[in-house]
Amino acid sequence: MATMITELNELFAIPPVIELPQDISGELQSICRLHSISPKELSYKWESYSMKMGTEQTQLDLSTVRAFKKDLQEIVERDARSKSHMRSVDRRGAYATPRNAAKGGDVFGMLESITPIQKSTGGSNKRKAAFDTPTVPKLSKANAMSSPSDGRSLPARADQIGNQSVPFVERQNPGQIIETLNGHLNVHEAPIAPHSESRVKLTANTDLKKFRYRPMAMHLSEASEVLDDRVDEFQSLVQAHHGLDDSEFGNAAAQGTSEIVAVGRIASDSSGGKLNAASMVLELSRRTGAGLRVPLKVESGPYEFFPGQIVAARGINASGEYFSVSEMLDIPLLSLAASQQSTIDTFNERLGVAEDEENTVPSKALNILVASGPYTSDTDLAFEPLQALCQKAEDTCADMVILIGPFLDTEHPLLASGDFELPDDPNIEPDRATLLDAFRLLIAKPLQTLAKAIPSITIVCVPSTRDVMNKHVSWPQDNLPGKKLGLPKQAKMVSNPVTISINEIVVAISAQDVLYELRSEEVTVGESKGSIAKGSQLLSRLPRHLIQQRHFFPLYPPVDRTLLPKTGTEEGIATGVSMDVSYWKLGEWLEARPDMLIQPSALPQFAKVVENVLVVNPGPLSKRKGAGTFAQMTIYPRKLTAQERSQGALVGHKLFERARVDVVRI
Repeated sequence: MATMITELNELFAIPPVIELPQDISGELQSICRLHSISPKELSYKWESYSMKMGTEQTQLDLSTVRAFKKDLQEIVERDARSKSHMRSVDRRGAYATPRNAAKGGDVFGMLESITPIQKSTGGSNKRKAAFDTPTVPKLSKANAMSSPSDGRSLPARADQIGNQSVPFVERQNPGQIIETLNGHLNVHEAPIAPHSESRVKLTANTDLKKFRYRPMAMHLSEASEVLDDRVDEFQSLVQAHHGLDDSEFGNAAAQGTSEIVAVGRIASDSSGGKLNAASMVLELSRRTGAGLRVPLKVESGPYEFFPGQIVAARGINASGEYFSVSEMLDIPLLSLAASQQSTIDTFNERLGVAEDEENTVPSKALNILVASGPYTSDTDLAFEPLQALCQKAEDTCADMVILIGPFLDTEHPLLASGDFELPDDPNIEPDRATLLDAFRLLIAKPLQTLAKAIPSITIVCVPSTRDVMNKHVSWPQDNLPGKKLGLPKQAKMVSNPVTISINEIVVAISAQDVLYELRSEEVTVGESKGSIAKGSQLLSRLPRHLIQQRHFFPLYPPVDRTLLPKTGTEEGIATGVSMDVSYWKLGEWLEARPDMLIQPSALPQFAKVVENVLVVNPGPLSKRKGAGTFAQMTIYPRKLTAQERSQGALVGHKLFERARVDVVRI
């Protein structure tokens, strides 16, 4: 009894309290005796109950303990009823005549063993395949110890023979640079020893607390107000930028003979239809157009449109049936990010660069690695690409590593099936392992090793809506629970999306693949068929939509997830974006255009300069059946000219001129 009380105090007492009240301790002891469980197992059940109640700060008092006790009893009774029902079903099915008998086939499968020449088509094997629960075969311990990847790999299926994935150690051309931006700049030179202190000052320009909202609680009224306010805000921007009078704006849905300017949202005339020139309508705000939709007829061009895009059109609605557009007005861009001269000098000193020193010394440049998930192939959970990236960061003495989710991917076949084994760990009981334990073993361990090798490094972790261990499933998305994941102190958890400052450099990051969805939804009006820009122009045009719309995800509504690339899971349907429109404003760019936009995508990896913004798609670090790519950035210090110093004003960062970006095969 004394031992149980001691264990309960250690597991449930919250410091500075070291001993539970007698009534609470008595109830907990009663639960242990009633269900024949240990105090440690009881603590696991309490954590599960706390998560189910929707808060991590459930107070341990007498009322909650009694509610917890009642909940456990209800679970036991429900399981008992379920088992009783299954036994009754088995008894009824034991004497039932198989349906195959009606077709004159082998009734109980008896003939299969005595007719080896004729192949059975309706015997017991078929019935078993039709009614058994599909499972992925478990791997034996012997196979699990054969190699680091074999123990957690999927067995090959018959339909996969001839299309096997390439083992990571046998990948072709590791370290090959497949694309370079600003190749005239030299690659960063690694120092002899790691820096004694961090050369990076990381600042979050996003209010991370606003992302801690309750997901899956969206109200239609709030969502409609957010969409409506965005149209009105853009109308004010257009009016100020073009110097228009209030009288020049009007309702595009109302018939009239005067030319007006209308601001609204591009949409399709049917909820499930794809946007095209014939189905395109302009959705007006309630203030200017009573929330009506009017068909658009655009004869000039070319112009690119997509659902959710806010546009300003000059035209006339003479018939009352459609709005004829004569001109599309430009949406003003945000101003470029700028800093005080003293701020630039301070960060240059941190890099060891004096005012009169050249800024072309490779050893003085920042070395930043950027990678996006998945971090392992579909055939295993060895996470060898992540380990190789950490080794690369250690060898080059990286100043920063930016890791973008998914880390443990819901679209991974093994994780989706739940049938996998974790590496042996004395602190984890295999039968009680959680996904947080999987993260600690598979993701956190390589990062801890990297942090020990380079104590001055900074690691930024951006979550994804595909992360299985993140309870916040909506976009915009709260950051990962860093304390529970066993990450080193050098790891910084941020939201998705997020805008951060790396020294003076403003960097915008989003894990949601908006570029792929924009490509599938974008329509060009005013061009002849076949002249739509493709290839490299496409990869420049899609990020420009984000910059012009001042948003990480301007597409609305998102693409149906059944139309996204198929996954390797049994279902094969992508996760898609679970957008909470009520908090869509958290994805806006509010103050300035970022110096760099990191936007992972399933489109080909690239590094381009769009509207003076350095846009980088590092590509996935691991593809479904092979190795992927990452981006290595060499960023030289911002040196001020004599003319800039004499003006004494804010100076632009000009990152696109002083940053070399290499997209590298892992």
